[in-house]
Amino acid sequence: MKLSFYLSLILNLYAIVASGQTNLANPDTDESSAQHDARMTWWRDARFGMFIHWGIYSVPAQGEWYMNNANVPRDQYAAYAKQFDPVKFNANRWARIAAAAGVKYLVITSKHHDGFCMFNTQATGYNVVDDTPWHTDPLAALSEACRRHGIRFCVYYSIMDWHSPDQKPANPNPEHPTYNPTSFLPGQKEAYVQYMKTELKELVTQYHPAVLWFDGQWMEGWTDQDGQDLYRYLRSLDPALVINNRIKGAGDYGTPEQFIPPSDKPGHDRFGNVYVPSSDWETCMTINNNWGYNAGDHHFKSAETLLHNLIDIASKGGNYLLNVGPDATGVIPEPEVQRLKAMGDWLKINGEAIYGTTASPFEQPLPWGRCTQKVTDNGVTLYLHVFDWPTDGKLLVPGLKNKIGNAWLLQPNLLGWHKHLRTTNGDDGVTISIPATAPDKISSTIALKIEGPLDIQQ
Repeated sequence: MKLSFYLSLILNLYAIVASGQTNLANPDTDESSAQHDARMTWWRDARFGMFIHWGIYSVPAQGEWYMNNANVPRDQYAAYAKQFDPVKFNANRWARIAAAAGVKYLVITSKHHDGFCMFNTQATGYNVVDDTPWHTDPLAALSEACRRHGIRFCVYYSIMDWHSPDQKPANPNPEHPTYNPTSFLPGQKEAYVQYMKTELKELVTQYHPAVLWFDGQWMEGWTDQDGQDLYRYLRSLDPALVINNRIKGAGDYGTPEQFIPPSDKPGHDRFGNVYVPSSDWETCMTINNNWGYNAGDHHFKSAETLLHNLIDIASKGGNYLLNVGPDATGVIPEPEVQRLKAMGDWLKINGEAIYGTTASPFEQPLPWGRCTQKVTDNGVTLYLHVFDWPTDGKLLVPGLKNKIGNAWLLQPNLLGWHKHLRTTNGDDGVTISIPATAPDKISSTIALKIEGPLDIQQ
């Protein structure tokens, strides 16, 4: 992932104009709009994914940008591979944590900017199987574990490579190098592209990921045309593959980083990443302040903040990709596990109001929370996510003109309240009679079955 003080280096990202749920800027791959929608259906329905940043940077335990930020020479940094022996790694435990959190897909770093490969590759010996005392392929184990737990397995891959002999650091000082952004050495771009294609083919054919999640596309010399060519190549290997827009020049969805779009207008986040809320997009975000494991970072977001983020994102039609950073022994820190479990417990009750939903139909912000909806052949169901529970027993849904076929709480066993709530139509909208106390202190959900075509006047 990128750091804010490198913004000036990535201002050349392309702009996108899109409307509806369409692909962002894809080259011709003989795919119709209907085929594209079918390919994206599972991803759109998922709404919640887990990101995992894990590599030899967990040994110095100062985050995934340590090699660049601490100006560590390549050979000195590579020595961390000899210390990487995560004997506590358990793929089934990781998958159980993800399943308990309620995530539908998992994205793990196969190669971050440091260039170390966390999978079994024949393209370089600088990989977790050949160059560590562990001699284990974690992606093989995790891909199998995810499938056993019903989670779609996905991989991250960085185009920028601080270790590559085909790329040179921004400041090649042998004692205090600064890598970001790298650039291709003269005449070496073709060699690196071939190296990358070899590894990406291995990833696709060995692990069958549902998503390839690119990053590092801001390195000097990587162009939109390069991204489009690579996109076509990958789709030829697996037509069902979903690819994010950081491949550059192409992509199936936008990737705002550490940022939730405030509106439905296209734009860029503070890192320069394109997002188009009217199309497919995904906010990736850390659970504390670092992507990779940082032993000194205890600034964990609360379960309330994380759940409100998930609901907010779903109400705007996006996905939430929430990151964890395992340590060098292979353990996901317990504070992260606890927060993920809290999210999963909430989703066990309220999941139908997140999974498979689309963005809120309300143009104006709701004073008490958020809204998601499901539109089926049987009509429209609105899900009201109430953050601020009224104390007077009345919840106004402003501007809603429809008659309500049924209204109920998703929270079970609440003295019969969940079975049917009384609703009253008025000039200012629909008022729902609710319990005096919120069923859930973080967010309670009320479902409304709408009669007829949706009618909102705001």
